[in-house]
Amino acid sequence: MNIVILLTAITSLASCMRTVEADNQISSIPMVESQIITSDTTISFEDIKNFTPSFTGKKQTLNWQIVSTEGNNVVAQTAKNEGDYFNLLVLNNPIYKDLSLSVKIKALAGTEDQGGGLVWRYIDNNNYYIARCNPLENNFRFYKVVNGNRKQLKSVDCTIKSGEWFIISISIIGNKITCSLNDNKMIETTDDTYTNAGRVGLWTKADAQSQFDDLKIQSIK
Repeated sequence: MNIVILLTAITSLASCMRTVEADNQISSIPMVESQIITSDTTISFEDIKNFTPSFTGKKQTLNWQIVSTEGNNVVAQTAKNEGDYFNLLVLNNPIYKDLSLSVKIKALAGTEDQGGGLVWRYIDNNNYYIARCNPLENNFRFYKVVNGNRKQLKSVDCTIKSGEWFIISISIIGNKITCSLNDNKMIETTDDTYTNAGRVGLWTKADAQSQFDDLKIQSIK
């Protein structure tokens, strides 16, 4: 009996240790349905005042900043992190449910990972969808992050080079999700994990140093 009690206690402790908490940033504060927006938005990144840098994983370095390139301001992820650590830059408000979302991305550096992507229906830093392109691996993938754990849902091959701009586009209506790369539909699928409205944002992994520009958000009515 004592062994059973001990095993139960150990199991309960392990379960508690696996529990992932939100990071208490602005981007983890729940928003109400009345804050869903239906107007279109284009963000050219003259500043990031309405964004919050955040992360998934054990905290390392957050370093999102506005930089000038070719006479144009863009936002760049410049930290060199490692492992299963996701660099996030999340739009504080408003929130969106059904939408089209796109952004320009240029992979600059990274030996462990490169490129980046978009997040949407973001609940907090441990729960959201991702679509990302990685020039090191030559693939384009759709994931969900649930309680801090990332699960791959779809993957396709692609040929994107480091140092060149590419565009990731997302469309989600209900549970139907389309992910496009340079205006080519690459992934079409369904998923019911996140059905409510959420925030949107930018994403890179580990040491992927990348630039982002022209974030376009269109609400689908």
